[in-house]
Amino acid sequence: MINIELIRKDPAAIEAALRRRVDNVSLAEVVQLDNQRREIQTALDERRSKRNELSKQIGMLRGKGNDTTELQATATSINSEIAELEQRMTETQASLEEKIAQFPNVPDDRVPDGGKENNQVVKTWGEPPKLHAQFKDHHELSRQHELIDYERGTKIGGSGFWIYKGQGAALEWSLIDYFNREHVKDGYTFMLPPHLLLDFCGFAAGQFPKFREDVFHLQVTEDNRQRFLLPTAETAILSAYSEEILERETLPLKVFAYTPCYRREGGGYRTEERGTLRGHQFNKVEMFQFVEPDDAERALAELVRKAERLVEGLGLHYRTSLLAAKDVSASMRMTYDVEVWIPSINGYKEVSSISWAGDYQARRANIRYKPEGKKGTAFIHTLNASGLATSRLLPAIVEQLQREDGTITVPEPLRHWLGTDVIGKPK
Repeated sequence: MINIELIRKDPAAIEAALRRRVDNVSLAEVVQLDNQRREIQTALDERRSKRNELSKQIGMLRGKGNDTTELQATATSINSEIAELEQRMTETQASLEEKIAQFPNVPDDRVPDGGKENNQVVKTWGEPPKLHAQFKDHHELSRQHELIDYERGTKIGGSGFWIYKGQGAALEWSLIDYFNREHVKDGYTFMLPPHLLLDFCGFAAGQFPKFREDVFHLQVTEDNRQRFLLPTAETAILSAYSEEILERETLPLKVFAYTPCYRREGGGYRTEERGTLRGHQFNKVEMFQFVEPDDAERALAELVRKAERLVEGLGLHYRTSLLAAKDVSASMRMTYDVEVWIPSINGYKEVSSISWAGDYQARRANIRYKPEGKKGTAFIHTLNASGLATSRLLPAIVEQLQREDGTITVPEPLRHWLGTDVIGKPK
């Protein structure tokens, strides 16, 4: 969540920054609650100081055998006032945190204004392949080579599900294996987290409460704790370190995880949503870094380059875009998307979203570290990046690397696992 110190210092500036993301913003209630909280704290400090003075006086008088009845009555009254103020403080603090939690992160100054129409392409790699006369889209070609069974996927899961089969399943798994090996080689710690998460994980990541309905919730009776299916491994990795103080010597802490991702977003009948381009479940490898604030820029550049390098290793044409303020997810300060070219829709689809949250998520998850040469602790900065999501890569591979004879070239990093350099038989 947003640092209250920033709001306290210049609420007008924070409101102006937030209006780049949402149209109507007012921090008036936050400022009012913060003022109330500080007034209550001042009153509490005064009462506690007075109580301490009375305790000393009562102790001294008792030691001399003097009557302390009147002072004890005063002390009892002050204790009642303190209890009342503490209750007011608890309620006010809870209301303040609830209000602040509703606001998205403050965008970085470099983020363009507006929505996705203002996203800025910062890099393009390769060229769109020239389409031959026999070109087929990924949906048709996946059927032809029996890579994906759409009908049986819908039969057992409903709309928005599919089954990888045969060489399609091997291709999917080889992609995951390729990503995992690259991240291990780069010094990231491998994690396989639970797929069922407690509700606090959604709050920590910034997905709850606003986007609570975007995930699948489970009705459970075990320990009466609500759970949901993770929408991305980012949610799990972040929350695994919640309420912890990380040792500075362990930073930057680099972690990655493979999981299926479960989201309540329906597939569609439009061309740009056919096949595996959009569904309720897809596979993704997620990279995550916990860093000191001064190291965040380096970490962001590293994650962007890692995602790009993975796509380049597959030989696929892509572009990298800096997202505009209204296209950046609520908990992030800044986001780059790596978008792969899908010939059949004559457009690009995101396969990696690389984001810097600043200390926004760390404040919600209470993850801190001990800065060098300073007393106390400070909030860590968090960054995450898909490395990569597969459901759009497979269509890109099928379409960009298809040959005129109907076969599909297997990208070099995947050939060892598939045991071949081509999918399908020539016509």
